[in-house]
Amino acid sequence: LGLNSNHLAYVIYTSGSTGNPKGVMVEHQALVNRVNWMHAQYGASPADKILQKTPFSFDVSVWEFVWPLTVGARLVIAKPEGHKNPEYLVRLIKEEKITKLHFVPSMLASILLQESLSDCHSLKQVFCSGEALTVYQVQTFRESCPQAELHNLYGPTEAAIDVSYWDCREYENGCTSIPIGRPIYNIQLYSLNRQLESVPHCSAGELHIGGAGLARGYLNRPDLTAQMFIDNPFYDKSNPDSSERLYKTGDLV
Repeated sequence: LGLNSNHLAYVIYTSGSTGNPKGVMVEHQALVNRVNWMHAQYGASPADKILQKTPFSFDVSVWEFVWPLTVGARLVIAKPEGHKNPEYLVRLIKEEKITKLHFVPSMLASILLQESLSDCHSLKQVFCSGEALTVYQVQTFRESCPQAELHNLYGPTEAAIDVSYWDCREYENGCTSIPIGRPIYNIQLYSLNRQLESVPHCSAGELHIGGAGLARGYLNRPDLTAQMFIDNPFYDKSNPDSSERLYKTGDLV
C-alpha cells in the first residue's frame, strides 16, 4: 500500500523521569517537519561532517542520523559508549574534522574543560538540548570556540525532538538565564493557566505545544494519550496552520 505522512516513523520510550517509561509514537510528517526546519535554519551540505553519538533510545539520535543523509553530508558515527567520554569526543572532532554536532549541556560542560578543544577548528555549529543551558556554559563556549555557533534547542519526545530554538549569539552580558527561544516551522507554543487561558505577559504558565510536530500519542496507552494530548481551545478550522490538539508539557514558562 505504500507509506504516507501519517504512518509511524518511530516509537521511542521516554526516560521515565516523570513516571514509568512510555512509548511515544511519532509519524513521518512530524519528523519531516523537524528535519526540514533544521536544514532551512542551519543549512548543511556535502562538505559537512555531522557526528552521530547519541544512543538511539533518545530522540536526538534521529536527527543525527537523518539530517546528514538528506543532504549528502558525511555521517560520522562514534564508537559505542563514546558519548560518555569527553576526551575521546574532542579527539574524534579533531581527527574527523566534524562541523556540526549535539551535546546535552552537562556533557558540553565536560567538553569545555578539554584543553585540546581549541584545536577543533572545523567545528561550525553546536546544538544543545535535553537540559537547561546555563549562562556560564554559553560564556565559556564563546571563549573556547570563537569560530563556532552555539544553539539552544528545546522539545519533548512527544513533539518530534525539538519545538523551539535560540541562537546563543543573541546572548548579552547581564542576562541571568538562557531562553528556549521561538517556535520552529509549523509549531505553536502557548503559555496557559489551569483553565487553558493565555496567561498575562511575564506571568508563569504551563507550556502547551501544537502543530505538525505532535506525536500520535502513547503506544497502547489511550488513557494517557487522552490526558496529555488535549483539544486545542484556540483551534481555528478556517486556518490550515491551526492545530486541533495540544500537548501538555508540564513545564512552566
